[in-house]
Order: sequence, then structure tokens, then C-alpha cells
Amino acid sequence: PEAAEFEVLYAGLILVFVYVLIVFELVHRTTAALLGSLVALATLALLNRRPTLEEVMEWIDYETVCLLFGMMTIVAIFSSTGFFDWAALKAYKLARGKVWPLITILCIFSGIISAFLDNVTTILLMTPVSIRLCQVLNLNPTNILIAEVLFSNIGGTATAVGDPPNVIIVSNKQISDAGITFATFTAHLCIGIVFCMATGYGALRLMYRNLKLENTDPPEVAEMKREVEIWKRTAERVPIVSAEQKAVKAMLVQKSLAVETAIRNKQYRKSSSNAWRKNLPELEKKYRVTDMPLLIKSSVILGAVVVLFFSYSFVNNLHVELGWIAILGAVWLIVLADVHSIEFLLEKIEWATLLFFAGLFILMEALEEMGLIDFIGEHTADLVRQVEPKNRLLVAIVLIVWISAIASSFIDNIPFTTAMIPIVIGLGQDPSLGLPLPPLVWSLAMGACLGGNGTLIGASANVVCAGLAEQHGYPISFNYFFK
Repeated sequence: PEAAEFEVLYAGLILVFVYVLIVFELVHRTTAALLGSLVALATLALLNRRPTLEEVMEWIDYETVCLLFGMMTIVAIFSSTGFFDWAALKAYKLARGKVWPLITILCIFSGIISAFLDNVTTILLMTPVSIRLCQVLNLNPTNILIAEVLFSNIGGTATAVGDPPNVIIVSNKQISDAGITFATFTAHLCIGIVFCMATGYGALRLMYRNLKLENTDPPEVAEMKREVEIWKRTAERVPIVSAEQKAVKAMLVQKSLAVETAIRNKQYRKSSSNAWRKNLPELEKKYRVTDMPLLIKSSVILGAVVVLFFSYSFVNNLHVELGWIAILGAVWLIVLADVHSIEFLLEKIEWATLLFFAGLFILMEALEEMGLIDFIGEHTADLVRQVEPKNRLLVAIVLIVWISAIASSFIDNIPFTTAMIPIVIGLGQDPSLGLPLPPLVWSLAMGACLGGNGTLIGASANVVCAGLAEQHGYPISFNYFFK
């Protein structure tokens, strides 16, 4: 049909439509992703290329979804031991109640850990600790979580296991046959990432110089405001099917209104700069490990999962994917922890985030079917061919880095990286261009991974962090993250 000639245009319009919904917060980002995937599938059907249900289900990256689900389950059980409260108190004492030492510790820690774990797992583990820590210090967690996730994405770029695009790149047979292994990949990228982290920290200090990180409210008022957000969010999730459910929803709304009234009637008072010393004995009694046997079991399972994650890139005979490792760890921990209330455990899973990823994977695969990602890659290659031979390598590196970064800010970097790999290999193997392949591979990895810091949905870690923050009563909007 004639409409097939405009497939790339249709794909671009669909992507713009989804971003309008998210940027202006017309609907929840999960709803936007599901609507976008539905429109994309309808467009493919109009082009006489309607995929079957089986094909659509195969487009979902179940390894990523299972990894998220398994780690969310492990973290949910792990959090009930009181470990996150205890860890928050230790960091509180180490920072001596000061804001910037705390931010520095969290950013460096998240960056280093993300180099050895995947950054999604790192954010899943660190977000609860950071939120609890901010509550102890009476800080607004939003800006600190954004700083953390930015450094997690930067640190994850350093190794082949830190970010999914790196795993895809190193796992490619043609790239590995060219001598690019885990060791060479890490040796070349980690040096640049050190400079990126230093530059990123300087930019962070500059951006946050006039930002009010402390809450203007006393801790008890800030906690009450967070409680209101949670009550409202819980009320929104209660379906009105029966009279009992209607009554429960009314009670939740009434509870949120009562807390809001208490906030208005409360006298505001500010704490002194040395209040952390006075609060420390009380906090040590309050924030402690509450279930040591469960903490030991959780630590053993989590440690085994982390070791298997790291071994995945080195052990060739380990025929278990990352998603399966996370799922098996979650199942074993449920058994060892003797969890009786599965319903209570499942309520702690961020289902909206999982659905968002499922919708996003379908959307991006549908756009790829329309040729949007190939269109970007092919035009990149054409630009390189038009440059003089002596400047081609420099131009190719700059183009691949910036196009990958910009595209990965708005397009999920997993399908984009998958589509760009053949183009990068083609550039490196084209005798008329004479370009070495390794620098092109480093450029693709740097652009695709670091570009995820551009928008809230640019990287998986960003979305996971936003979902967990919203669950704790601290929503992060697309526009706020983008600024």
C-alpha cells in the first residue's frame, strides 16, 4: 500500500504522541506506554503487517521483566528485617548530619556498585536506603535520588555487566571475534567513566547550588505529608465494586483529610544545625535490625544472586539468564523466610513499573518494524561516508556518541543498541572507509548508556527509581527529572 512509504513518519508521530502524554502528565506513564503500543500495533495492522499475539508477546524482554520482579521480591523481604533503617543510620553518622558529604557518599557508592552489578539492581537496593536516610536527615529525597540514578547510569557504563546495552554489545559474536572481550571493554571504558563521574559531580554541585535540599518543614510534618501521599495513592488503587470496597475507599480518603488537617494545625518549628547529635541516641534505638535470622537468610540469598550475576559474564557453562537467577533467588527466599501472606508481599511489587516496561518493549519493537531505528542508523552511516577520509574516524565517533545519546534519551536504549550494532560493524568492516571497529564500539556504548540520563524513561534504572519513590510517597515527574 502507498501508506507503507510513510512508515517512518508514522513511527515518529506515535513516539511524539507518547511523549506528549508523558511530558505534560496527561496520563500515568504506564498508561502512556500501553496506549502508544496499542496505536503502534493498530498502525502495523493498517499497513497489512499485523503481528500475531504470539509475536507481540515475544517482543517483550522477559529477562528484564523477570530480573525486576525477582529483585523487587527479594528487596521487599529484605526490607522487613530493618537492615535499610540500620544502614541509613550508619550513613547518617558517617556524614555527621551534613547534606553534601551524604550525597557524595551515595553517588560514589551507587556508581561503583553499578559497575559490577547491573544498575537496575543497584537502584532497587539503594532507593529504600536513601529514602529512609533522607527521612532521618529531614531532606527531600527527590533530588538525591535523581543524583543517585545519574551516577548509577554513569558507573554502569564502565563494564560489560553494568548496563543492558553493554551486555548486548559484548555478547555479539562479530564484536567478540574482533577481539573485544569483557576485559578490553572494561579497560577502555572505565578510564573515560572516571572523568565522566568527576565532571558529573562538578555539574551536580553547580546545578544544586541554589537548590533547597532540606525540607522547610520539621521532620514530623514532612513525614505526615508523605503519609498523606501514601493514603491518597492507596485510595486510588481500591476498586469500587462492592459496598465494602466503597466504604474502605471512603475511610482512606477520610484518613488523608484528617492528616492534612493535623498538618495545618501543627506549629512549625526548625531544628538546630547540631540537632543530629541530640537525635542520635533516639535514632539508634528506633532504627535497628529487627529480625536477625531473616537478615542472615536474606543476605545469603542476595549474596548468591549477586555472585551469579557477576559470574554470568565469565562462566560460559552457566546456562541461566539474569532473569532466571533473580526469580530463583526470590523463590528460595520466599521458602526460607516462610512467607505466609503472599498477598501482602505482592502488594510491595511495583506492578506499574513492570507494565510500563512491557508496554515500552512492545512500542519500541513496533516502531522498529516501521523502520524508525534503522532510519536513524542508516542516516548516521551516510553522514560518515560523506566526510573526508582523514576526518572520518573523528566524525564517526562524534556522530555515534551524540546520536546514540540523543536517541537513547527518548528511545529505549536496548532496541536502539540492537539496531545500531550491525551498522557499527558495517562501518568498521567497510574497506572504503578504513575505520577501526573498537573505537566505534566504545562510542556506541558511551552514547547509549550515558544518554539514558537525558529523560526519566531513557534508562531502566530511572523508571525503577521513580516507581519506588512514588511507592514511598515521593513522586518524580518527567519534567522535574528532565530539568
